[in-house]
Amino acid sequence: MLALLALHLALALLAPAAGARLGRNVFLLVALAPAVSAVWAGAQAAAVLDGRPPVQTTAWVPGLGLSLDLRMDALSLLMVSLVSGIGTLVFLYCARYFPADQAGVGRFAGVLTAFAGAMLGLVLADDLILLYVFWELTSVTSWLLIGFDDEDAESRRAAQQALLVTALGGLTMLVGFVLIAQQAGTASLSAILAEPPTGGTVAVALLLVLVGAFTKSAQVPFHPWLPSAMAAPTPVSAYLHAAAMVKAGIYLVARLAPAFAVIGLWRPVVITVGLATMLVGGWRALRQDDLKRLLAFGTVSQLGFLMVLLGAGTREAALAGAALLLAHGLFKATLFLTVGVIDHSTGSRNLRELSGVGRRMPVLAVAATLAALSMAGVPPLLGFISKEAAYEAFLHGSGPDLVVFAVLFLGSVLTAAYSARFLWGAFVAKPGVAPTEVHTPSPGLLAPVVVLGAAGLLLGLAPQVADPLVQAYADSYGMPPEVEHLALWHGLTAALGWSALTLLLGAALFARREPVLSMQRRAGRVLGLVDAGRSYASTLTLLDRLALRVTVLVQTGSLPVYLGTVLVTVVVLPGSALLLATQITGDLRAWDRPLQAVVAVVITVAAVATARAHRRFTAVLTIGAVGYGIAVLFVLQGGPDLALTQFLIETLTLVLFMFVLRRLPANFTRQSMRTGQGVRLAISLAVGTFVTAAVLVSGQARTAPPASQAYLDQSLPDGGGRNVVNVVLVDFRGFDTLGEITVLVVAAMGIASLVLAGRSRRSPRAEGETSLTAATGQALDEPGTPAPERVG
Repeated sequence: MLALLALHLALALLAPAAGARLGRNVFLLVALAPAVSAVWAGAQAAAVLDGRPPVQTTAWVPGLGLSLDLRMDALSLLMVSLVSGIGTLVFLYCARYFPADQAGVGRFAGVLTAFAGAMLGLVLADDLILLYVFWELTSVTSWLLIGFDDEDAESRRAAQQALLVTALGGLTMLVGFVLIAQQAGTASLSAILAEPPTGGTVAVALLLVLVGAFTKSAQVPFHPWLPSAMAAPTPVSAYLHAAAMVKAGIYLVARLAPAFAVIGLWRPVVITVGLATMLVGGWRALRQDDLKRLLAFGTVSQLGFLMVLLGAGTREAALAGAALLLAHGLFKATLFLTVGVIDHSTGSRNLRELSGVGRRMPVLAVAATLAALSMAGVPPLLGFISKEAAYEAFLHGSGPDLVVFAVLFLGSVLTAAYSARFLWGAFVAKPGVAPTEVHTPSPGLLAPVVVLGAAGLLLGLAPQVADPLVQAYADSYGMPPEVEHLALWHGLTAALGWSALTLLLGAALFARREPVLSMQRRAGRVLGLVDAGRSYASTLTLLDRLALRVTVLVQTGSLPVYLGTVLVTVVVLPGSALLLATQITGDLRAWDRPLQAVVAVVITVAAVATARAHRRFTAVLTIGAVGYGIAVLFVLQGGPDLALTQFLIETLTLVLFMFVLRRLPANFTRQSMRTGQGVRLAISLAVGTFVTAAVLVSGQARTAPPASQAYLDQSLPDGGGRNVVNVVLVDFRGFDTLGEITVLVVAAMGIASLVLAGRSRRSPRAEGETSLTAATGQALDEPGTPAPERVG
């Protein structure tokens, strides 16, 4: 399993370079990764179904107890089949979807392969932390895929929205994972599910985990990111938003439900959110004219359906959910790829502009019809079998189950209606609309669509092929006396009657599409007040305004204000704890020898002189006297090596100051000298008092021998030097010193580039042109924006 992940990574890294040579045919190369994964999963299917799941453990960070634990059970096998099987067909589709001269095709192929690997790792992970890592990798790679056309503002906004929503949910989920791992005493997913922890902390943790699942799988109220993501290329929509990424949250709920569905608010929260999502998505799909957005809202609706089934916590619902999980991946990928072919061949996705496309592309029309009928729940397709099983799971229950069934029935009616709307809009000849000009698509573009569409029909005619797999997952809820199997014909049952009624009402709703559309427009004026998409946009606007206000308040452009803020923070936060510290005890010596007091007085006088100096040159000299005075104190205290280092630093600092003074006025401005003198004096006294008290208290609060003694003892034998300070900087803490030097070098390079760039642009400016440097003009000088840096 680890080798499969490595294969995805290797091909993802190779793809950009290979794309430069192979063009769009690079997808044929990177398709090897999901193809090999699908073949491997098929080879392991017998062992998995026999209760012998492949397991692999590799040390990752042993010091932190982290390892790469991978495991493929029945649920993982089902997801790998979707991720890798459909993924292979999507990769082959890409090889004919993109133009031969498409820019950045290698980069796109690399990111898509990386996403496939991240999704594969997610469904195989047997450790909560590892699962989270792959979870976030899918968020980042999907952000890159959605924003592939980085010059399009809509694509950038959609990518940002998807990343913000899913990353926020991921961080919330991580907190839940940590709490669960603490309560269970392990982060192993299989161990946690075998002996699930209980208690109030676990109930709260599960709610946090559900937030992550809801954001990833576009549940209400987090669903607007999914329709917005239709700005991505169609293969991305077919893969991420039908077969892979949006299934991650569904997978997580399905993974945890057998162990945790009975704890806390799991069932009411999952079922309520799922039902609301199913209705909202179906209702919104009925008024979409863009075929991709219609499918996007249809996907939202179906994800809500899946959330209810796989989160309900019963074996019957889990069986139906696993079957629908497979069916949805097949029919929704088919339909998204169909839209890509139509857009590629006609140049339009607007269902009111398309007319007679089915006559010009009959093979595509047949494949899409099979997929749409499966989505609507028409026999003999796999979608019908899964929907009938879903009805059966709730139809014979108590009052709450009947309420769930009623909402599922209503949502399924909406599904049948927007399925009909898709077929009518994409393929039917419309009165008053000119026949659409169609460019015949290549066989390579049609083949994946036909394969996926046919798969839904074949599995519907032979459900016994998929039945062992979904049964194996359902068995995680225990074995009932009578096992319900997937079958095309169960006899004349109530579920069959409700399925037929669903199709009839869906057809009637589609037939009355114009009155329904008018009703939706009127209702939209009221429902728009609670529209989640508008709420997201309003929240971003509010955050932008708040950030601007905070920036204007904090970024005043005054360096003394910045320094004062830092110093006040240093005094207030640790100072509060210092007030509660143990009182200073023991003997306090003012000095060891009188000469120390003389040097201290000289340092104090020099510091006061620095604060009162009017000339910059004078201030530099007096502050240098402070530094040299401290070096003298080190000598008197018996630290010549430390004193030598201090002398060198002070000398270098003085030299640098002299270079800087050449570019500054000789005197400080009177305004900078007078502004806030009382505040500055108060801050200075507070800092001095705090530092003095902190030194005195810390000296009496030791709980262990000082680390300095070890440096003194080991400096000569280990470092080969008698200057302890130098040995510490160069040997004991050599990497720290190297890091600090690196930071200084990078900063120097940045400053030098700015200076050189400024010199190269020194030329007479056009009238009204504004300088962007603090030295010669105002930056960001519009009203209400932060001011430029100033020193006073």
